[in-house]
Amino acid sequence: MTVQDHFSGVAEAYASARPEYPAALFDVIASHVPATAHVWEPGCGSGQATRDLAARFAHVHATDPSAKQLAQHWANDANVPNVTLTVEPGECTWLFDSSVDLVAVAQAMHWFDVPTFFSECDRVLRPGGVLAAWGYDDFDVSPDMASAVLPFRERIERDWPPERAFIKRHYADFDWPFARIDTPPMTLAVDWPFERFVGYLSSFSAVVQHRARTGEDGVELHRAALQEAWGEPTTVRRITWPLFLHLRRKP
Repeated sequence: MTVQDHFSGVAEAYASARPEYPAALFDVIASHVPATAHVWEPGCGSGQATRDLAARFAHVHATDPSAKQLAQHWANDANVPNVTLTVEPGECTWLFDSSVDLVAVAQAMHWFDVPTFFSECDRVLRPGGVLAAWGYDDFDVSPDMASAVLPFRERIERDWPPERAFIKRHYADFDWPFARIDTPPMTLAVDWPFERFVGYLSSFSAVVQHRARTGEDGVELHRAALQEAWGEPTTVRRITWPLFLHLRRKP
């Protein structure tokens, strides 16, 4: 199976730059899934979601098609007996039929062959098991940052992979299996200094593709303007993203 890989080249930056998800997100999931659950987390990357899943559930089988991403996973260096890491595509796992209570996908499902992935969820989920998939769209900016962020966004716009459209539509295009569970509106928010923010921008797949296409670092070309709008680099600003969550329960 051919697996798209937009992040192996920035695996280290991705691990250090991506935001953590809010506890409220996992609290919502845990309200529908027992603490004894065995979890499959495909597309786990460097483990931004694995930590909270492992804290709430009995076992997490965290997988990713990129060995470089998994090499950055925090569980490699931690004594976490309830987390296993395996290089696997999102559409296929060695897990047995009806062996997990939760499939949890953080900001990754749009990279999968979604119909094949849904079939695999049907295979590995026990009756009554839950599929949880979530993501976040573009970050919101304050008015005083907008004039600096817009040219950066315009520079890399053509370099976003087409799958980003699924994120922008909050996964509304997919033919979801199983019955829908209502979820509350949520927001992802962090407080970052300037260098942390710039590191996040550098982890964009579009920035990687822009560099491959043009030889230019889209972040560095706009660093001065972004820093001027930000103010003192040590100043902490709040960055927010609209966060969406789909929960579906297998009959």
